[in-house]
Amino acid sequence: MTTPSTPGDSSLATSVYSLPAKSPTEAEQYKARAANWRFSTLCASVDTKDQYGASSTPIYQTATFKGVDGQYDYTRSGNPTRGGLENHLARLYGATQAFALSTGMTCLDTILRLVKPGETVLAGDDLYGGTNRLLTYLGTHGGVNVIHADTTRIEALRPYLQPGNKVKMVLLESPTNPLLKIADLQGISDEVKAASPNALIVVDNTMMSPYLQRPLELGADIVYDSGTKYLSGHHDLMAGIIAAKRTDVCKDIAFLINSVGSGLAPFDSFLLLRGVKTMSLRMDRQMATAQLVANYLDSLGFLVHYPGLKSHPKRDIHWKQATGAGAVLSFVTGDKALSERIVGGARLWGISVSFGAVNSLISMPCLMSHASISAAVRAERGLPENLIRLCVGIEDPRDLMDDLEHSLLSAGAITPNLSYSPLSHARSAELYATDPEAWILERAKGFKRPSDHASAIDKLVTGVKKGLGFTSATESERKTIEQDIVVSAPGKVILFGEHAVVHGVTAVASSVNLRCFAVQSPRSDGKVGLEVPDIGVELEWDISKLPWNLLPVHSNAHRHVADKDLDPALLQAVEGVVNAHVEVGKTGIGACVAFLYLYMVMAGGEADAPAVTFTAKSNLPISAGLGSSAAYSTCVASALLLAHSHITQPEHGQPRLSESDTNIVDGWAFLAEKVLHGNPSGIDNAVSVRGGAVAFTRSVGGRQGGLNGLHGFSSIRLLLTNTLVPRDTKSLVAGVSAKRLAEPHVVDPILDAIQSISDEASTLLSGQTRVERKELVGRLEALITENHGHLVNLGVSHPSLEMIVAATAAEPFGLATKLTGAGGGGCAVTLIPDDFPQSSLDSLITTLQAQGFQPHLTSVGGPGLGIHAQPSSSSRSSTRAAQKEDAIPNSEEGEGMVVPKRAGLREAGTEDLQAWSDRLGGWVHT
Repeated sequence: MTTPSTPGDSSLATSVYSLPAKSPTEAEQYKARAANWRFSTLCASVDTKDQYGASSTPIYQTATFKGVDGQYDYTRSGNPTRGGLENHLARLYGATQAFALSTGMTCLDTILRLVKPGETVLAGDDLYGGTNRLLTYLGTHGGVNVIHADTTRIEALRPYLQPGNKVKMVLLESPTNPLLKIADLQGISDEVKAASPNALIVVDNTMMSPYLQRPLELGADIVYDSGTKYLSGHHDLMAGIIAAKRTDVCKDIAFLINSVGSGLAPFDSFLLLRGVKTMSLRMDRQMATAQLVANYLDSLGFLVHYPGLKSHPKRDIHWKQATGAGAVLSFVTGDKALSERIVGGARLWGISVSFGAVNSLISMPCLMSHASISAAVRAERGLPENLIRLCVGIEDPRDLMDDLEHSLLSAGAITPNLSYSPLSHARSAELYATDPEAWILERAKGFKRPSDHASAIDKLVTGVKKGLGFTSATESERKTIEQDIVVSAPGKVILFGEHAVVHGVTAVASSVNLRCFAVQSPRSDGKVGLEVPDIGVELEWDISKLPWNLLPVHSNAHRHVADKDLDPALLQAVEGVVNAHVEVGKTGIGACVAFLYLYMVMAGGEADAPAVTFTAKSNLPISAGLGSSAAYSTCVASALLLAHSHITQPEHGQPRLSESDTNIVDGWAFLAEKVLHGNPSGIDNAVSVRGGAVAFTRSVGGRQGGLNGLHGFSSIRLLLTNTLVPRDTKSLVAGVSAKRLAEPHVVDPILDAIQSISDEASTLLSGQTRVERKELVGRLEALITENHGHLVNLGVSHPSLEMIVAATAAEPFGLATKLTGAGGGGCAVTLIPDDFPQSSLDSLITTLQAQGFQPHLTSVGGPGLGIHAQPSSSSRSSTRAAQKEDAIPNSEEGEGMVVPKRAGLREAGTEDLQAWSDRLGGWVHT
């Protein structure tokens, strides 16, 4: 209980709000002190006027306002939330009025409407790609004369400012994007106003924000920012800000915004206002780290564009008009392919356009944000195709440096310096805590760039000697590949005959339109890497430290042919290598062992082992009996075979892969399946490699086996339902074998019955028996039900599978379902007749999801192994064609965006993988 001397919350509030108002003198003194507040204080001190005393500006989520005499009537014209934001920003920009719009480009569009046909816009020659695109449209469709000039040199503008000029607007960036060139804002403003008093000086201040640079104080008339960047700081909204001093300009802009309806929405205004409060804190951290990164790259000998470096040609002008160097920098490598590898190898640095967020980003402007500028114009303006832009976030600088360094090393942009003794971990931490600049410089001493006199390709390889660690590329060159290898392979569904196939019974299987996709990329740090994000694998190994001494001896002439049997000693050694360096699940360990085993055996020795990274992702459910391991094995086998030229890299226009290459891939995929499963049937990899539908019989006890394609196969809809229950395939297969040994009189008749089912299904699906579609589907339903009953009697079902069988068979569905694959959990397959109502299908899917299962509607019978083709020999010289091959629409820019294939695959979501594949185009299948 509170007392008058110790008031509780409510009495305290009452006492505070009942205080007498400040006297006019006190209010004036407070206003005078507030006028001298520093920027960080201004950012956080939002003048909120709310009837309830809200500390944060409320969201007025309304389109209309009641009454006829109020301040607001329609949110297009004005809104209290947007008004609060605009008032706050006007203080930060030192503006008469600020305006919040939907995007930064909307701001520029609004500003350019102040220019009339026949007038001139004088703009810089190093501009954001979207700005250049809008100016080009204005020049070709709006009757405006657009002139690009080097705005870093005032003398370059003078020819266009002669008496009688029609310059209405001068559009500036400083620093420019992405070369970070500096324009003298005060000098240009004075020069332009003297020659053309009515001209408007407009500055895109996005790279700096009002925290670091306030162009209105330097003679500019209008400033605009992309609020998506530093003002917001989180890349969770789109917004743009216009700030102006001249009242006539403010009036014109307000009219345009109200007429067009481009004002920022209330909720976005709230988010932006919230972000602005922490802008100075974020940017201080970002700038400090950006300076470290710039110093590091500069110490390594790269040409770095950053006004924080003493070597920047216009550093003195920048620091005359700005209070910080910003958090964006760019550097050149001298080789476009090398730059792509650096960008593709980054992890913590996300590959994306834009900048200004709390997370760090890396990009190649000529392929992404500035792709809308033609290659010829980019070359004319001195924009290097190999330029890399870094946008620094608020992460720990040490982690960002680790990630960038790893990518540079992996790409071959730097090599270890053997003459340098690296700092101990403790000493490194101590040095960073006391002197981050010294820490950066010491770190840079540990590496060097390959010699400039050698070609970029020659220096993309880093040598590795056993027991000595890294050495120079000239002493010992490590084999690698010249370009990315991209492959994909489908999963499968066994329609009939699983488990019985191990004992010589025919199985019928088909590919599904769910696939594994993989990219094998070159690297040059003497390591081999494996990335399988689906199962948490991201590892690399020193090639020289793999157990090469245990490789079986092969003739070089037959190295492309897969062994029939695994080598126990080598397999055990590879398992030891994996287990010693990684703690992942059982599936992850298997994937690592299968990859490394094939990698070593196919190379045949350390000298021929390429430095590569293999990255795989899948939209197949893992461990659900849908052949995800076979699809992975096929991708591994085909990518490694291509790296060694054991199979032919297809060219554009090639109709299909050759039968001989298909057989080679199948053999190696089967070997990988042996690593993963011990005694696989071979049907999974056969379907994954060949696609379509097959009838497969394994050679058992002297009986001749074989693989027959069902060429008359007609596509059928299936519902594949993942129980999410893990399976142990080896144990299940062994269990059936043990049951057969113990009870042959029970098991053999079951196997004979399954053989009859497979025979009939093969006849139906091959088209040998002419039946109506409805009759075909009905007969297949009966065979599915019968086959499942036999599998139950073999003891390989599971309660979760029986739940799915019961749910799909129940009214009103009445569908036939069976387990597929090994059983014991995993996946069930339900045949969906052609005339099954969509509403019923939706209801069934909802029912299964409610029971905790994951249904996937798919079809069967699609293509098998796919290899991304290279340009034909007649067109390889065309750089533009090669770029177009990788063109991926960029949602922000609306232009072609070349993303390194490995990075594109790694960042694609499960639902986006097929779209990623389709955008690549140029696939050749079996």
